[in-house]
Formats: sequence, C-alpha cells, structure tokens
Amino acid sequence: MAAAEAHTGAIDFELWVTEKSDALLRFAYILTGDVTLAEDAVQDALTTACARWGRVSRADDPEAYVKRMVVNAHISWWRRFRRREAPAAEPTRTAPASPDGTAARADAEAVWALCATLPDRQRAAVVLRFYEELSYAEIGVLLHCAEATARSHVHRALGVLKNTLSREGAEDA
Repeated sequence: MAAAEAHTGAIDFELWVTEKSDALLRFAYILTGDVTLAEDAVQDALTTACARWGRVSRADDPEAYVKRMVVNAHISWWRRFRRREAPAAEPTRTAPASPDGTAARADAEAVWALCATLPDRQRAAVVLRFYEELSYAEIGVLLHCAEATARSHVHRALGVLKNTLSREGAEDA
C-alpha cells in the first residue's frame, strides 16, 4: 500500500507541476529579473517540494507554499553569489500577445525596466506586495525580515520609482 501511495503522490506532484510550472516561472522571473535565475529558483523549489510533497500537498495552499520556496531559493542565491557575480545585460521580457495590446506591453516593459533598476530586496518586496498582493507581514516572513523592514523596502522602492518617473517626465517636457 505504501508503494501505491508513493506512486500516487508522484503522479499528483507531476500533474501539479504541469499545471503550475508556467505561473511559478513567471513569478520567479518577476522576482529575480533574470530568466536563468528564475529557472534555477523554480528548479530548486520543485526539487525540495518533490522530496516533501506529502507535507506540501496537505498545506492549505500548496502553490503559495512552493512560491515561498522559490523566494527562499532566490534569497539563498543572494547569500551565496551576490558578491561574486557581476550583473549581466538587462533582461528581456516577453509579454503575452493580446489583441491590440501594444500599449499594455509598452507599459509593462517600462514598468519592468524601472523595477529592474531596484536593489534585489526592494524589487522582491515590490513584486510580493503588488504582483502577489501579499501583506507586509507575509513579505517579512518570505524575505526573513521584520514587517517594518518589509514596509521600508516597499516604501524606498516606490520612492526611487517616483523620483525616476519625475525626472523622466521633466526631461520629456
């Protein structure tokens, strides 16, 4: 019976990954700003999730659980490699095609370009706050910091974005 349960768990995991992998990759890309880092973070998270699938699948929200694993994998990357790697060229982002979505894609590209200039923790806090719609307390848990620090990251990031937009608006005038 245990072998059948393990096999069923593996199938459930595979089906879950098939359904959620694109969303996890999009989330990781927005979080990391880099396709390769996003793929690595998702791979690390899914490897861990597979090994613990019995516990993960019983969670209230397995997708949120695995997204937390993605964030943790990226934070681990920060800690290991931040001082050893130099930033590469700006990432490119492909927006999904939609009827007459040219303006929306241009806006999304502009927003992404602005967010890509933020420090990692500020960018992660902004993504978690506005893309994932998490509370500051939840962001603090995911980024391993106090709720007040999470608020500070978002506040500072928004200040930088506002100043950048103000400067660009003044240059256009």
